Amino acid sequence: MKKLQMRFQSCSTFASFFLAVISLLLMSASGCEREMTTMSVTNQEPVRVEIETKFGSMIVQLSDSTPQHRDNFLKLVEEQFYDSLIFHRVIREFMVQGGDPQSKGAPASARLGSGGPGYTVEAEIRPDLLHFKGALSAARQGDNVNPTRRSSGSQFYLVQGRPFSDSEMSGIEGRIANSTVEYDNDLDNVENGQFVYSEEARSMYKTVGGTPFLDMQYTVFGYVIEGLDLIDSIAAVPTDRRRGDRPLDDVVMKVKRLN
Repeated sequence: MKKLQMRFQSCSTFASFFLAVISLLLMSASGCEREMTTMSVTNQEPVRVEIETKFGSMIVQLSDSTPQHRDNFLKLVEEQFYDSLIFHRVIREFMVQGGDPQSKGAPASARLGSGGPGYTVEAEIRPDLLHFKGALSAARQGDNVNPTRRSSGSQFYLVQGRPFSDSEMSGIEGRIANSTVEYDNDLDNVENGQFVYSEEARSMYKTVGGTPFLDMQYTVFGYVIEGLDLIDSIAAVPTDRRRGDRPLDDVVMKVKRLN
């Protein structure tokens, strides 16, 4: 499975909806500019973690291509940072977001989404890591205050999304390819230094679905490999838009390392 990230601004028919969504969604804690202290992780196989919820458990495999995000996430997991936090922002056919430490035991009236561990993580955006359904991605503040696209130190989202047509994919591909960024030709989804969707990536987005308009915008650092349907269960819960799309009934998480 390959993956990516991109800027959403000019997405066509769904622009107005997702512009509002992104302004709500991918926010890290304000004022958290201290850099994290990384730890070394050496494994013969990709690291997997389990995210347990009242709907069941998901197994997520972390990417070795994003070592800073992998190591930071594992550090927080091993510190039990995520245990008893909630998925505080849930938007059907888009994503489910958690990782705000202020969500632990938060009153029902609380509007969440600005908390973090006190640091941000350097972006590790790659054209071979795309926002397919089940992608584990790092939330962040917007480009206007975060032009280098550093990630929140703890907040993440799991992609639900929806299927996309060939014409939609071509439009998104064109916007990415027209950027001034050049990529390593040795990577999939790159031709002559420019981004393209491979046939495999197009097939994934047309069948499994995802949020391709986020490709090359946010750091994807893992994928759900078991329990993908649980994202649908979380995304289906009733929410209150006045409280930043917070579920009416808390969806609590517990995260542990498996290997």
